[in-house]
Amino acid sequence: MDVRPVPHAFRRTALVALALLAAGAQAADLEDCNREVPTPSAVARPLAEAYWLDARTLQWPGLKLQPGERVRLHHGRAAQVRAVAGQAVAGADGAVALQPSAAALPARLRFIGDGPRFAVAAGTDVAALLREQVVLVHETAEGRVIAATALQTPGALDDLYAEAEKVDDLGAHPARAQTRFAVWAPTAQRVLLCRHTQPDAPASAVEAMRLDLATGVWRAELPGNLSGQAYRYLVDVVTPTHGRQRNLVTDPYAVALTTDSRLGVVADLASQQLKPRGWDREPGPRRVKVATDQVIYELHVRDFSIGDTSVRPAWRGKYLAFAEPASRGMQHLKALAKAGLTDVHLLPVFDLASVPERGCKMPAVPAAPADSEAQQAAVMAVAADDCFNWGYDPWHFNAPEGSYATDPLRRVVEFRQMVMALHRAGLRVGMDMVYNHMAAAGQAPKSVLDRLVPGYYHRLNAQGNIERSTCCDNTATEHRMMAKLMIDSAALWVREYKIDSMRFDLMGHQPREAMERLQQRVDAEAGHPVQLLGEGWNFGEVANGARFLQASQLSLNGSGIGSFSDRARDAARGGGAGEGGDASVRNQGWLNGMVYASNALGGDRPRDDLLNAADLIRVGLAGSLRSYELTTWRGEKQRLEQIDYAGQPAGFASEPGEVVNYTENHDNQTLFDINALKLPLDTPREDRARVQMLGAALVAFSQGIAYFHAGQDILRSKSLDRNSYDSGDWFNRLDWTYTTNHFGTGLPPKQDNFGKDGRDWALARERLARAEIAPRPTDIAWARAVFLDLLKIRASTPLLRLSSAAEIQRRVSFPGSGAGQNPVLVATRIDGHGLPGYQAVMTLINVAPTPQVLTLPEEAQAGWRLHPEQREGADARVKREARFEAGRFEVPARSAVVFVLN
Repeated sequence: MDVRPVPHAFRRTALVALALLAAGAQAADLEDCNREVPTPSAVARPLAEAYWLDARTLQWPGLKLQPGERVRLHHGRAAQVRAVAGQAVAGADGAVALQPSAAALPARLRFIGDGPRFAVAAGTDVAALLREQVVLVHETAEGRVIAATALQTPGALDDLYAEAEKVDDLGAHPARAQTRFAVWAPTAQRVLLCRHTQPDAPASAVEAMRLDLATGVWRAELPGNLSGQAYRYLVDVVTPTHGRQRNLVTDPYAVALTTDSRLGVVADLASQQLKPRGWDREPGPRRVKVATDQVIYELHVRDFSIGDTSVRPAWRGKYLAFAEPASRGMQHLKALAKAGLTDVHLLPVFDLASVPERGCKMPAVPAAPADSEAQQAAVMAVAADDCFNWGYDPWHFNAPEGSYATDPLRRVVEFRQMVMALHRAGLRVGMDMVYNHMAAAGQAPKSVLDRLVPGYYHRLNAQGNIERSTCCDNTATEHRMMAKLMIDSAALWVREYKIDSMRFDLMGHQPREAMERLQQRVDAEAGHPVQLLGEGWNFGEVANGARFLQASQLSLNGSGIGSFSDRARDAARGGGAGEGGDASVRNQGWLNGMVYASNALGGDRPRDDLLNAADLIRVGLAGSLRSYELTTWRGEKQRLEQIDYAGQPAGFASEPGEVVNYTENHDNQTLFDINALKLPLDTPREDRARVQMLGAALVAFSQGIAYFHAGQDILRSKSLDRNSYDSGDWFNRLDWTYTTNHFGTGLPPKQDNFGKDGRDWALARERLARAEIAPRPTDIAWARAVFLDLLKIRASTPLLRLSSAAEIQRRVSFPGSGAGQNPVLVATRIDGHGLPGYQAVMTLINVAPTPQVLTLPEEAQAGWRLHPEQREGADARVKREARFEAGRFEVPARSAVVFVLN
């Protein structure tokens, strides 16, 4: 072998060549930093029917192995592996032999179908395999393909990178000496950091990041404080649909963003430049002592002020509208707070995907008849690019939405100004947290999580396709790092934005265990309890505990986390969520005429339905508690968990703080609109307002947490729209002048509102065309005043918000219930013996259009008097006609009355 020294000139030439190659590569990388995220071509997702159970074990459900056949794991870094039946595998860099495994199926993967398990040989670098394309192949002894499948990887990733849960520096962290970047991308082959010196400038530098093999986190540290610079990541990764891709993707932990969320922005949220004056000294609002003290008003940021001419034009529909203390909207909120409202819960205010942050379009809505299609046609013509959406389409969880800021680059400061303004008005601030799905997944342009770690953050079905039971691409909070993202995000909002309470969208799609960890974390961040509540609906691929113990109604009892109750809601309104056609009119509820005031379609309802509904109303008044005992209309004494509600136990909670009572929220028709459908058409305007306030009284008088929809107090209408998430400002307006409730402002959008047979069109037209259904300003003013009285009654009467199930069982009873009851009059007696305040309270709700009487001989010697707030209140009918004498309670038509014993 001839070994001779390399001449110096040759070495210099080689080094120059290498430097030129490196410079060329860096130039190409920088060019990639400045391209736009492409819209991918449609590619079918290959089957992923096998699972990594952990870092060493695989399972292939449904596989049948015959003698002489084998299963091997083929892999290729370039993602060119091809497995065609009857042929040998091509394009692979190698294959890993597998051995049969007797390992047990982990409990967290109990939903997986039966099939053989295999073990990867000791010494195999599974972490390296997961950065390549991996195909599990069933083949003959000669190596010909019988069947092949991709694998679902979360089991292996959670096992290999368990330490990543403890990482506390994900995102961008500027400091005086250096700025640190960290992103979890364990399956990436390479990650680069693209840097922009200004938010609107092209990338000026690209930096290599290094992988921490123990956690799967890629990091870079750069000198100096880079606050204000923009960034995103270039990630070389194997995707299920497009092979090896170079993805240009934003940081899921970004706390600030450029316009339209194109880039993350390096920001130190502790910087004084990002804080309004007085932020650090602002103490926040009064705290609630217990969860049942909460009285919540659900409000959309844009709805609040977009039509309020008392707000300066540049601030309408924005965070800063809340900082206009003299505006009509803020005066309205302050009056509610003074009366007893504790919380404003904002519909999603994190970064969302559906609204342009600059240049959104406003529809030109024509003047047209009340039942016209012209209004919805104008709204829907620009819906994809207009300024409105509810916002249940998350893009970045940790940054405020930019369309609500006067400048998207000021989103952090202006969000904090909003929080300060609400706190100064005496209101706590709650957020609608949407962690159960994302706006996009896969290689879609607005996909973030799935383009960083393909196949991990989203819940997959047995074929490897993303589950969409929540309407969008479901996330998998049962996976370590998705749960971590959710918990870290919630903690950030509490720590950095002083959020006081949280409402979780479709919370039943999340594990109870993850929600309990989240509760502990946010309480620790705040230094006091942060109340959590959410939608505990039980449906989809996780229903009935199919994958984990859910944070759902029937599974949350004992957790202290609140869940919305549909028991009294459905009984009061009639029917269930989302009904259409004749059912939307026929299925009257306890509030709007079932049996006792039948409409043209509802006359065939048996009286038993009304009796059942009255008992479900009592279920709600008793806090939907499992253990509470009620004598039903059949004369049977039953615990509420023994009473049937649509095949489920009517009682589902262990404690009243686990129940959220409501008769209206952003979903489905407003209460005014549902009553417009179900009440007899000749119902007078005054009575429509009274029925609306009976729905509010039911919530105010119920044990548990009280929850109201913004505008419920002023007879809000969406012109019969039952799903106004994308219906623009026109169908979502609020009028703080109390002049109109916007009923009869056109047929709502066809989407989600009208059946195929057209029957819904006729029913809606019939009602929208009736001018006499729309309230007058005097009706709206009356409703608002009565609502304030209801808040004052609840706030001044602790017996209406008892804090424990034991106290409710001991103190709450239902005079006049049981066999032989009058189902249109529901009375609740609450004993105050041994507590400060009233000796007892009696609430009575009469839904009938005629006066009703409840005779209780045992109360004949008692000195019941009308509640002070009603003696001086806005309801003249109650003041004039409600009375108690010698055991006889007289309740006026369609009235809610409270008597007290001093």
